[in-house]
Amino acid sequence: MFKDGFDPQPQLAGSTLAIRALNQADFEGLFSAASHPEIWAGHPAKDRYQKEKFEPYFASLLDSQGAVVVTDRQSDAIIGCSRYYVAPDQPDGISIGFTFLHHAYWGGGANYELKRLMLEHAFKTYPEVWFHIAPSNVRSQKATAKLGAEHAYDATLNLAGSPAPWLCFRLTKEAWERIRQMRSDQAGPR
Repeated sequence: MFKDGFDPQPQLAGSTLAIRALNQADFEGLFSAASHPEIWAGHPAKDRYQKEKFEPYFASLLDSQGAVVVTDRQSDAIIGCSRYYVAPDQPDGISIGFTFLHHAYWGGGANYELKRLMLEHAFKTYPEVWFHIAPSNVRSQKATAKLGAEHAYDATLNLAGSPAPWLCFRLTKEAWERIRQMRSDQAGPR
């Protein structure tokens, strides 16, 4: 379970995105964000853009009690989701995963802003954060490496209902601070 004092469904806001707890009323908005085949092309569940495939996934997110929806602050539209979870290979740690964003938000700063909000929240309680990525999901592997996470090992874990192979990435608070500082320096004065 999560450490005492850690809220796995926080309400957080950045400059363009907001995060809040997922609830049953979010189904249509989240499905709309997920209903594009290209979102799932590199993912093991390639057909999750179909409603009958998305429904059990949504139910599992609700059951996790660690899922958050991501909204665009300007439009208030749901654009994706993510989740905090405790993985069986790191029972005293925290993991972030099961993340997707509507394809219109790819290539900009949305993934970084989402992960920045979630990481800063996690690092208030945990010294490191884990990411478990399917070997076929190259897009997520690259995005996670850009955060400063390093591939630590491979494992077969039951994270989504059945054992599967995962690449396990570790991000320490110190490595994250270096990446944040580097990105801040590159942005220059505002």
